[in-house]
Amino acid sequence: MRNKLLASTLFLAALSPFTAVMAQTADPAVLTPERVFANPSLAGPVAKSVSLSPDGELVAFLRSREDDVDVQDLWAAPIGEGEPFRLIDARALVPDAGELSEAEKARRERMRISQRGVVEYSWDQQGRYILAPLEGDIFLAEREGGAVRRLTETSADEIDAKVSPKGNFVSFVRDQDLVVLDLNGNRETAVTTDGDGLITWATAEFIAQEEMDRDTGYWWSPNERYIALQRTDESTVDIIPRLDITGGGARVIEQRYPRAGRPNAVVELYVHDRETGQRTKVDLGANADIYMARVDWSADGRTLYVQRQSRDQKTLDLLSVDPATGASRVISTQRSDAWVSLSHDFRALDDGNFIWSSEETGWRHLYLYNREGRRLRAITRGDWPVKALTGVNQRTGEVFFTASMRDGRELPIERQMFRASLRRTVTPVAITPAGGWWAASMNRTGTAYVGDYTDLNTPAQSGLYRADGTFVRWIEENRLDADHPIYPYVSRRGEVTFGTLESHGETLVWQMTTPPGFDPSKQYPVVMQVYGGPGAGAVRRSWQSSTNQLLTEAGYIVFRLDNRGEGDRSAAFKQALHLKMGQPEIEDQVLAANYLRSLPYVSDDRIAMMGWSYGGFMSLMALTEPQMGLTSAIAGAPPTEWSLYDTHYTERFMSTPEANAAGYAASDAIPRLPNLTGRLLLMHGMADDNVILENSTRVIDALQASSIPFELMLYPGQRHGVRGNERQLQQWRTYLDFLDRTIGTRAPAARD
Repeated sequence: MRNKLLASTLFLAALSPFTAVMAQTADPAVLTPERVFANPSLAGPVAKSVSLSPDGELVAFLRSREDDVDVQDLWAAPIGEGEPFRLIDARALVPDAGELSEAEKARRERMRISQRGVVEYSWDQQGRYILAPLEGDIFLAEREGGAVRRLTETSADEIDAKVSPKGNFVSFVRDQDLVVLDLNGNRETAVTTDGDGLITWATAEFIAQEEMDRDTGYWWSPNERYIALQRTDESTVDIIPRLDITGGGARVIEQRYPRAGRPNAVVELYVHDRETGQRTKVDLGANADIYMARVDWSADGRTLYVQRQSRDQKTLDLLSVDPATGASRVISTQRSDAWVSLSHDFRALDDGNFIWSSEETGWRHLYLYNREGRRLRAITRGDWPVKALTGVNQRTGEVFFTASMRDGRELPIERQMFRASLRRTVTPVAITPAGGWWAASMNRTGTAYVGDYTDLNTPAQSGLYRADGTFVRWIEENRLDADHPIYPYVSRRGEVTFGTLESHGETLVWQMTTPPGFDPSKQYPVVMQVYGGPGAGAVRRSWQSSTNQLLTEAGYIVFRLDNRGEGDRSAAFKQALHLKMGQPEIEDQVLAANYLRSLPYVSDDRIAMMGWSYGGFMSLMALTEPQMGLTSAIAGAPPTEWSLYDTHYTERFMSTPEANAAGYAASDAIPRLPNLTGRLLLMHGMADDNVILENSTRVIDALQASSIPFELMLYPGQRHGVRGNERQLQQWRTYLDFLDRTIGTRAPAARD
């Protein structure tokens, strides 16, 4: 019986992705999985990892090759006249890419890097050089003339390579030790020599890489005298034997994996003095069971700042460290009854002051502090959160940041860049136009930025702008014209609408995409896409993915709701799931399912859910929730029992299994499996070192022991994501086949 209970809904917009030029397409093609996972990419020429030279005169970026979307080259473009040019051709320099080391594979997995070729690069602070690791070796491109020289050619991988601030040295980690190369004489010096086995220097530990968004383990001082570097001892971490199963066999990896409630690696911080050769240990406090969250230098290089987070993550201290002695003192502290979130908003200024953000008002805002840690003033304030500090112009006192806010109110489906002031608290001024989704990267002086923009009608494009928002030039215009790869399929893109639902005093945003030729007098099956966990929300005014269009082409309405806990919202919104993951999120998805059933064009008994990682967990929880009433669900790489997951992530939201036994028990998928309301497709990579395969095998075992039928797709050699066009094509063929058999045209209960 159709649920006619109507939720209170506000339509924020009902926007069609059609434009006049698109409507002129004569014979629109139907998008197929075979075309989505083929070259060239339907995304068009998208610039990745775009950055300005320190003086703002040159732009560097990564671009996928047209003949192989999985290989990237390094490109550059002048800010004035002149076309972009390829600076490093990955195939030309390393035509036969070999096998990466296990350490580098793991590092790239943590950084979510799936491509080969040039996957990262860095400028020196003078803007003379660009350093690019390439297939385990290091190449240096000179800005003047564009000459590229190979710095290393060894059997070992050189990882996390950097140019020193003044451009005199190149540093990297090789075989768990830090090495410095003098560019003037090409002489290598080993800063450490005892990295081996369970001891690693200058590399971020697993937890920092996976959960703290810290991908490096060493930091040059601005004057090049000091290098702060971490030492990691993993001997305290439990060994979790993990089968790494590939198409050619299997091997056992004795992975050091710190599960919730169990010991972490011991992390220490040292300062290497290049002038004396001495290494000094930094005093991080008497309690070694902490997280070293962030490390930064003052502008003059005389002070090292360390953000120290307590194991329960309810306290974040800012330490001021004397690099000569290692002595430290706490100069500022942030606290929360739930958890203190980390950010990249710390910025040391030339006058000794610094910028740091805090959620103490319930919303993330920027504040100015003096060198002693005394707060001078608020830079931003209001009932909306700062997303990220983008840049500072210290000469003019301008502060730039991104936020989802319009007219002083939170608007989570859009994002813009704004300008505030170091000198007084003012109402922020929007630099970029409203109506879409902006990301920005600014040069060091705060005079220019690279703006990445997208909206429902505009694929991702990158442009160079002056600090006041004046357009300078395109980096990748990615114009949606007849030459764009997606153009033949654009006129069949579904209409996207946005709306809201109210849940426990919070406003939830949703978006819905309807199939081509949508007729509201008919009934349609629905695919609810979900992530649901902490992190950036997915409901936004941005270009919709080609895989989204595969679902609408198959005749499905595609629906997504950002539930409580998901998205860059208020602290209260994010902390709603504290100690009870899998409960408020599912309550909100039940609310969404009931709303969908209230719509006359939704088929009550043909609603499915699909998600990966936390979304896979959500799909399992939703399929075992009777109030959801799902017909089917796809659960990809799901965490199924949170005590199997890592410390920093799990304990932040759930505390430890000992301290929150009830919360862990309520979020365990196994006792819920007898409540399955429909068909399950379970998927997992057989070499997953993040959400270990054990999470799925325990579900497989329980379902088989209970004689409950389900479907299973395992991916040999794949880690936490499925990589490569061929395997992703198979993945999406499997998705579409399963959905068609459960809620689509071949579903037993399918209706007109």
